[in-house]
Amino acid sequence: PQVCWLAPEQTAGKQKPYMYTQGQAVLNRSFFPCFDTPSVKCTYSATVQVPEGFTAVMSATSWEKQKDNTFVFKMSQPIPSYLIALAVGDIVSADVGPRSRVWAEPCLIEAAKKEYDGVIEEFLAVGEKLFGPYVWGRYDILFMPPSFPFGGMENPCLTFVTPCLLAGDRSLADVIIHEISHSWFGNLVTNATWGEFWLNEGFTMYAQRRISTEVYGLAYTCLEAATGRALLRQHMDNTGEDHPLNKLRVVIEPGLSGVNPDDTYNETPYEKGYCFVSYLAHLVGDQSKFDAFLQAYVNQFKFQSITADDALGFFLEYFPELKEKGVDSIPGFEFDRWLNTPGWPPYLPDLSPGEQLMKPAEELAELWAADSLNVEAIEAVDITAWRTYQLVYFLDKILQKSPLPEGNVERLSKTYPKISKAQNAELRLRWCQIVLKNNLEAEYGKVKDFLHSQGKQKYTLPLYRAMWGGSESARALAMEIFSATAPQLHVNVQNYVKKILGLEVAE
Repeated sequence: PQVCWLAPEQTAGKQKPYMYTQGQAVLNRSFFPCFDTPSVKCTYSATVQVPEGFTAVMSATSWEKQKDNTFVFKMSQPIPSYLIALAVGDIVSADVGPRSRVWAEPCLIEAAKKEYDGVIEEFLAVGEKLFGPYVWGRYDILFMPPSFPFGGMENPCLTFVTPCLLAGDRSLADVIIHEISHSWFGNLVTNATWGEFWLNEGFTMYAQRRISTEVYGLAYTCLEAATGRALLRQHMDNTGEDHPLNKLRVVIEPGLSGVNPDDTYNETPYEKGYCFVSYLAHLVGDQSKFDAFLQAYVNQFKFQSITADDALGFFLEYFPELKEKGVDSIPGFEFDRWLNTPGWPPYLPDLSPGEQLMKPAEELAELWAADSLNVEAIEAVDITAWRTYQLVYFLDKILQKSPLPEGNVERLSKTYPKISKAQNAELRLRWCQIVLKNNLEAEYGKVKDFLHSQGKQKYTLPLYRAMWGGSESARALAMEIFSATAPQLHVNVQNYVKKILGLEVAE
């Protein structure tokens, strides 16, 4: 299950096959013998021979090409087994900074260079200023074939990302900031067990938003965080707040067949984890002091795997005055409650600086949800200058209010071709969800095109859920698209879709 073999039609270039590995969470055991737990770290080296016309890349600090198309890799820093990754395909590279290059199939390399030239170094430099030295040497990005199931995978030295990030306007750079933040939180300081995945992802979300605040300002970052909060709300509404997976410390019970930690993957460790780290910052009450703590935390635990108790114990030692006050047991906000009680976070960071961007989006959504449209008021709002996350926020509000009164969605589609014809994946996802929620059959083609163009889990599953929960024609559409695209999808994603559609999943 670890090694994904793609036929030529599953790649962007459609000419040559491709192969890549995806180790997180516990799949590398099927690729090479290893202690497949994040609690063990080691260095590694590899020798990989590939056919003529192919290139191999790995998550390694150094590599060289030798004769006979043989590549030799070394990772000189200790890493957990899940971060060992290999990709082989028709791939080329282009430099985009002093320690960064982009890798992609030849047909994507120009777009990749254009999107990321100069920006990665800026993010790395801000990360170093906030969290301490970047220890991995290079930071390269590999743009994967469209069937890659994730937004990004933070393999050290070589992040694997979805080609959906090539939005053409640099608007989805926050995903790269997230993967860069893993260079400190996750790759350098690692959760010792997958039951405490929030240590990787909650800290990384916090770090991502700190970098974003420095680069894009607080209002924009609050808007992006509000989008994240909406995803958490959606997830908890889907599963029920008291679902055991909505705890930060998840009990991964080994049953007869064992449990795949991947099945526990959801928004909770990311967004509830972010809220908990924000709560710790709130207890400190001074951003620069908390930034200094994060740097000390990375320095204390670098190259180690730790538990939540290690992290929180260090926090209390670092701030003895907070320890004295007993901040770990404030009623309603006990650290124990944060970790072991499912449900909505007891503390939510203040996102009001985003209001200046959110309010106009909320008001515009109100106008579009009205029974009779106030065309004058709608035309008075100029959305041409809105950035992607402001449009995303607007569409989330429209989705919440859907189905809209008869005819409104068709009208909205015509009014804003910037949205309904967008090539940006975040906008396409939400537009497709709106199309399905309003049963706008005239635009079913957009759902089909989007699902044919990529296989990212975060985009694919919600659309199948929406189709399956919709009308007869929406269900028929789901079956039609799945039978056409199943071979392009990662095996895990295929199985999740089969579950949604009530099809047999092969063991």
